[in-house]
Amino acid sequence: MELFEWNDSPWSPGPLRELIIESLSRTLRWGGMLRGLIAPFRAFLGASGAQEVLELGAGAAGPSEVLIDELLRAGATPPRFVLTDLMPQPEVWEEIAARSPSFVAFERSPVDATRIPPALAEGRARVMINAFHHFPPALARAILADAARGSEGIFVSEGFERNPMGFLPMVPVGVAALLANPLLTRRSRLAKAWLTWGTPLAIAASAWDGVVSTLRVYSEEELREMVSPLGGRFRWEYGTYPAPLGGEGYYFYGVPARPAGE
Repeated sequence: MELFEWNDSPWSPGPLRELIIESLSRTLRWGGMLRGLIAPFRAFLGASGAQEVLELGAGAAGPSEVLIDELLRAGATPPRFVLTDLMPQPEVWEEIAARSPSFVAFERSPVDATRIPPALAEGRARVMINAFHHFPPALARAILADAARGSEGIFVSEGFERNPMGFLPMVPVGVAALLANPLLTRRSRLAKAWLTWGTPLAIAASAWDGVVSTLRVYSEEELREMVSPLGGRFRWEYGTYPAPLGGEGYYFYGVPARPAGE
């Protein structure tokens, strides 16, 4: 269902959009929500052969930071993440890159995920965590098609499949992350405190976005239909992974279809 979400609507107040995204990033970290994604992500990296990945729609870069920490925790060496977004946040990304200079770089210019410049794409795979549902079908198809034309692979995942109840396991940690946000955020603290503690707006908007997200995610059938016109250059894999507090997310990735033995 193509419904709106507060966190990706240009008419939504900036501090409200920010606090929803920041709270989601902390939910992923505090709840260990991406831990089950590490095994399929490592399989994707091995199949793609890429040492660097472009994070598409990086936002505040929460998913890439969590993936890096979880990979290190699992004893694996993370790839180098290059953060990109149509609305880049270089001030935020600079801090993250300073904390993990070996694993994080970023592109300051706006990057359209449907048309990655060849110089940026060359030799790199692509990853999009918990963001693919924000793109309507035409743009989603274009993202996958562009990856199949000019990348070493693309990895897409969401924290749930299409089920309105899929959001519920995130709620306990998500509420805690939301309530703590005004104390932990770096910008617009007073505005975020008012939205979170002084009004029901932050909780209501976050709840709406969570439920709507579960209605916007693509099914396996829809994802495979999107890539069916792309020919045999890539092979595509779909699977699910368990969430620590219950439920499961999905992953969908494509890698070059290399000849046997290569």
